[in-house]
Amino acid sequence: MIISISLIFIAYLFGSVASAIVVCKLLGLSDPRQAGSGNPGATNVMRLHGKKPAILTLAGDVLKGVLPVLLASYLGQAPWIIAICGLAAFAGHLFPVFFKFKGGKGVATLIGVLFASHWLLGISYVSTWLISAALFRYSSLSALIAAALTPLYSWLILNNQAFLICHSVMAILLYWRHTSNIKNLLSGKEDKIGKKKTTVQ
Repeated sequence: MIISISLIFIAYLFGSVASAIVVCKLLGLSDPRQAGSGNPGATNVMRLHGKKPAILTLAGDVLKGVLPVLLASYLGQAPWIIAICGLAAFAGHLFPVFFKFKGGKGVATLIGVLFASHWLLGISYVSTWLISAALFRYSSLSALIAAALTPLYSWLILNNQAFLICHSVMAILLYWRHTSNIKNLLSGKEDKIGKKKTTVQ
């Protein structure tokens, strides 16, 4: 029990490390929370500072979801603990203790959790995102469509109640964090993929 609780706590702390803020600080770039959408995530970093820092941010956010789940699995934890570790890492990204509980929107970290839970889950989410992005040209809408289908993918691929519940909670939280994007989509104000913004140095 102590090991299980420790793993969940570690997963939350690991998720609380804001990759966007760390990457931008190391590269001498402006804080992504102070410009653009104000979201410390790969999409905002891309708009503000370009591909290299965005790719590094994306990789960091994905790893935050992958490593805690893989660690719990490696240590032979029960499905419930493994699933909760993924949820804890995701929650850490959304509500990071190191950054006054103001984090990102969770897409990349969710992808990491899904890949670590089962590679087909990650492929399913990413494929849905890519197809939606090609059709609609909105990053946020693509993430929302993929998130809406995540519980279904989880049930079909894993058929496990623990993962289904945790993945469903993550999908709901992702929708909540995208409230402003949903409003912009409905009002026609959401930026499309490829739209350039002024770079802030």
